[in-house]
Formats: sequence, structure tokens, C-alpha cells
Amino acid sequence: MSKAASVRKDLAAFARLNRVSDYLRFFKAGPGEYGEGDEFIGVRVPDSRVVAKDHKDLPLSEIQILLNSKIHEERFVGLVILINRFKKAHNPKTLNGKAQKEIFDFYMKNLYAQRVNNWDLIDSTAPYLGYYLLGRPGTSKLLDQLAKSESIWERRAAVMFTFAFIREFELDDTLRLCKKLLNDKHDLMHKACGWMLRELGAREINVLRAFLEENVTKMPRTMLRYSIEKLPERERQSWLKRE
Repeated sequence: MSKAASVRKDLAAFARLNRVSDYLRFFKAGPGEYGEGDEFIGVRVPDSRVVAKDHKDLPLSEIQILLNSKIHEERFVGLVILINRFKKAHNPKTLNGKAQKEIFDFYMKNLYAQRVNNWDLIDSTAPYLGYYLLGRPGTSKLLDQLAKSESIWERRAAVMFTFAFIREFELDDTLRLCKKLLNDKHDLMHKACGWMLRELGAREINVLRAFLEENVTKMPRTMLRYSIEKLPERERQSWLKRE
């Protein structure tokens, strides 16, 4: 049995087929929806993470087999193994720049190939991999290219990469991308931008207020509501009246 097959076997042990219909609705996997074609076996996220931990040393070639799968949970486990490995390579105690680059390049290859192709797969990976881009030459150019992509997942990854920047109080890329994406038609982008603006505001409230002052009348309602979620109620209502 291959190592990837062993992961699949362990994951299948947690399958709950009675949950599949709920997962299909939750991840919008029906005809014409953004997750169309995704298949599920009904494994809960905590159980998927257990399997990923048990196979933490899975080679990239075997992770690729998981990422090639139509089964959502198999791709999720492959990505969790990858991100756990990146966290170790990024940790100052076990710092490994070569491993970080290898993991990041591997991830981008699969992002471009549409194998990282739902919001949970993006949101559980890009906020950590963003540390690889932090302060690196060419980062803004890459983010802008992703933000212009026809792929919703590449656009969402661009914004979610900047979560790492926000944690380090580097806010310019987030602000620039959110402004560029004000006219994005997809609700998932409105949510992602609003979420990052909210996180930015938690660190620099006046920067968020300045962004709102400039853009409140142009922001999609979902983006606005997400961005002001943690503000005092009176201030929230004031911004909502100005949209």
C-alpha cells in the first residue's frame, strides 16, 4: 500500500456518509455553484487533522496524490500536512528557508492548477504561507496578479496571504488589495476582504476608519458589515447608514 493510500484508508475510517448531503450544501458543490464537482465522504475537520498528524512525514509526491483527488477531505488532509510542515520550517527554532520555498512553490503550483479550490482550503493555508512572502521582493506584484485572476480561489488567496502581514502590522498590501477588489462580483471576496479589514482594524483602528471614510459608499454591504463587526454598536450603525 502506498503512503497516500494509507492516508486515504485512515481518513475513510472517519467517514460518515449521512453527512455528505450537508457538506455538499455547505461547500456549494451543486451544479453551477462555486464548488461544483467536489466530492465528500463526511469527515469532520478535527478528525481530518488527526489523520494529518499521524502522517506528518508524508513526502510531497504523496501529498500531490491527495491533492489530485476529487474527494475534498483528502485534499484538505494533504494541505494540513503541508502547512504543518511549513510552520515547522518557519519556526525560529527549526528555521529552514529552503524547505519554506519548496513548500510555497508546491502550494502555488496546486493553487494555479485549481486543486486548492474551496474557501476552507484557502483559509486554512494562505494565512500561514503568507509569512513566506512577508518582506520578499516581488510580493506586491504577485499579490496583484493573483487579485486580477479569473479564479476566485487565486483572488481569495491573494487577500488571505496578507493575514500574515497584518499580524506583523504590515498593512499596505491588505489595504491596496481590498481597494482593488471593491467591485469584485463574488460574495466570497466581499467576505474575505471584510474579514481582513476587521483584523487590520483590531490592530490599527484609525487605519480602518480612514479606509472606511474613503470607501464606505463603494463597499459591498457584506464587506462593510464584516469589516465593522468588532466596532462599538453606535459606530457600526453610523457606518451602515452611510453606505
